[in-house]
Amino acid sequence: MIGFPGLGIEFTKNPAIWRFSDNFALAWYGLIIAVGFMLAVTYCMRQTKHFGVKPDDLLDLLFFATPAGIIGARLYYVALEWEQFSGDPLRILRVWEGGLAIHGAVIAAAVTAVIFCRVRRISVGAMLDVGAIGLLIGQAVGRWGNFVNGEVYGRETDLPWRMLVDGKEVHPLFLYESLWNIAGLVLLRLLMKKRKYNGQLFTLYIAWYGLGRGLLEGMRSAEYNLMLGDILFSQLVALASCVVALLLLFYMTLFRKHAGLLDWTAEREAYAERKNVNKESFSEPEEPNTETVDETEEIEGDDEDGGDPQWDYNFKGDQE
Repeated sequence: MIGFPGLGIEFTKNPAIWRFSDNFALAWYGLIIAVGFMLAVTYCMRQTKHFGVKPDDLLDLLFFATPAGIIGARLYYVALEWEQFSGDPLRILRVWEGGLAIHGAVIAAAVTAVIFCRVRRISVGAMLDVGAIGLLIGQAVGRWGNFVNGEVYGRETDLPWRMLVDGKEVHPLFLYESLWNIAGLVLLRLLMKKRKYNGQLFTLYIAWYGLGRGLLEGMRSAEYNLMLGDILFSQLVALASCVVALLLLFYMTLFRKHAGLLDWTAEREAYAERKNVNKESFSEPEEPNTETVDETEEIEGDDEDGGDPQWDYNFKGDQE
């Protein structure tokens, strides 16, 4: 059973929507993640105009950042839980069995975004700001996948909003984190048009999420803790990232002068114009005019320049 007994909500746990075979099923978790992803992309596409980012550039980035995020999330988890995979390395590829870490996904996606933006002449900070909003939406929705799976819960409690999982009444950490992400989304949305520089929203996201995750990580049931020796590694990373982000926000706000938020778009357009000019210069030349001209024909022109209007055109063009 799974539910909220204090609220009178209980039902049978069934992670699969439809099971096609013993090894293949349509899972609630996958559907919820997909819904969160689509909501994030749809909303961010509508907000790109505030950051100077083109919707097509955001979509192009997703083709690279999405698989990179999945790979990063898996590698991060495998590195911290290597004992589970050392005997059967091929198990690393079986992502559908579970084992992804959000910190690895964010790191991999952010690195991919930096490389992509450098190639496309896009402001890295502006693109990351858009991504921060999308991350909060995706995480707020995606955490409900943990609920239907009955996983990533907290320690036992008797609070009225406690969660029932397999006979245990525990803290609903998925709900705490989902609500924390929604609050962060509201905060970033309020500050979106008041930001002082590109990258500010993403840095604030790191601080906000790091603080919330750091506080909640200590409440997790021991079986869901990612440890590095005796260190609760995910909590350490979350709190450390929060501190670094806060220091960066303090420094960038008080000690750095910033150009206009959309000034960088002029450089992008100039670069695109240069590319177009280069393409035209390498295009096939027009076929020369093969019509013969009678050399004895007299060319009329201005007496002052020797009767050659073509020379006069070239001369004037050289002076411009």
